[in-house]
Amino acid sequence: MLTERQSEYIKLALPKGKLLPATACLLNEIGLKFDNYTQETRVYRLQSTRYSNISGKIFQEKDIPIQVAVGNYDFGICGLDWIEELLNKYPASPLVKLADLGYGRGNVYLATSLYGGPTQDELANKQICWRIVSEYPNLAENLALSLRLRRFNILPLWGAAEAYPPENAELAVLWAKNEAALKDKDLAVLRALLPANAHLIANKENWQGKNVSQVMSYFSRGLEASNKPWQRVKTRLPKSFSSYRPNPNGDKIWLAVPDGHQQEPALEFLTKAGLDLPGYSAEVLNRRPSINLDWVNVKVIRPQDMPLQVANGNFDLAITGKDWLLNHLYRFPTSPATELMELGFGKVRIVAVVTQELPAADINDLRKMVQSGKLSPLRVATEYIDIADKYLHDNHISKYKIIPTWGASEALLPEDADLLIENTQTGKTLAKHKLKIIDNLFQSTACLIGNRDSMKSVHKSEKINFMVDLFRRTVANN
Repeated sequence: MLTERQSEYIKLALPKGKLLPATACLLNEIGLKFDNYTQETRVYRLQSTRYSNISGKIFQEKDIPIQVAVGNYDFGICGLDWIEELLNKYPASPLVKLADLGYGRGNVYLATSLYGGPTQDELANKQICWRIVSEYPNLAENLALSLRLRRFNILPLWGAAEAYPPENAELAVLWAKNEAALKDKDLAVLRALLPANAHLIANKENWQGKNVSQVMSYFSRGLEASNKPWQRVKTRLPKSFSSYRPNPNGDKIWLAVPDGHQQEPALEFLTKAGLDLPGYSAEVLNRRPSINLDWVNVKVIRPQDMPLQVANGNFDLAITGKDWLLNHLYRFPTSPATELMELGFGKVRIVAVVTQELPAADINDLRKMVQSGKLSPLRVATEYIDIADKYLHDNHISKYKIIPTWGASEALLPEDADLLIENTQTGKTLAKHKLKIIDNLFQSTACLIGNRDSMKSVHKSEKINFMVDLFRRTVANN
């Protein structure tokens, strides 16, 4: 049995999302069970039920290799895809891949549209700039270089890469369970790039400097067992598909609508506006739902991606949050993406947050702590990188380090960050995690954004104005 004398304090970074059920099963089976590690959990910090010197914390999967690489955690469990995404950019990262855990099976693929996408031979020979969309920009860039593409442009995304080919990109680098799953999204596989099974990883320096042999023995015995029930745990993935319809009419306007948390209120608003979007549902999501206006095309993408996609001209109009528009505009002040109106739903506050134990009542107190060296550099975790950068600059805080996250940022305080720039509706979730708000940056709401160039187009301006007037009347009647 593992005793505290036999081992130092050990910290594990554990995944949310699709890998959580099988990971929980694995830990239970090998004797490293954590209470509250379930899909329904509302906590992020976990304690081993048997060993007081072993703790865990729950992260978005793509955050885990970063947290292990910087030494905040001794072990982590995540997909090989996110490990390789980090190592492709930072090959000297002190990560050790310890074991393939045999679940979370899938692959990262290079894919193109089933309808007129390029062949592999055309990639190397055609003299065009290939547009490649991906949640894995480092893997995508390395692939483009290895294929010796003469010209290419990587478009990094928060997700839904399958929605972009063929109109907005020729190629996508994305995860899928198998090739059949991609075919359901109207994509054809050009190449399987790497498997994405769940892996156990460790920080190399902690691995060499700590006594972790007893913990490793639990994993080793589990992996050597003939019965591995965690490999039979079914993964529930969101159901989505894509129904591409070739459109010879180039005068149609493109509208982007949100998936995720904003989908339900966005659908309610659109219904009140008299718009019918079959396929835009939470049960089975069509990334290209139809609409009862024959001069409008619709795509469902991530709200975080909309401002840049509107700026690039891929969409004429989009429903996103003011927070994501401002984050985009702080980075690209001359962007053609502009707010047209607030829509009245999706209200949140963007706030500065610290742990309740920190003796800072406001941003001025925090700045004094940084200037005195008590918090230097200030570690800032956020999804809003450019909002955070501007906020800290405006408040004359110069010694800081921004830690990009992909959600669940409150998990990082106080061990892995000192300050969050976060969104909240009521603040109750933050209070439950023993956090406090020290500043309100601004209030964000869902808004309609548009491309200035599209609004000047002879072929599109009348249609765009019709949609804007329709949305304005809907807001006025709510």
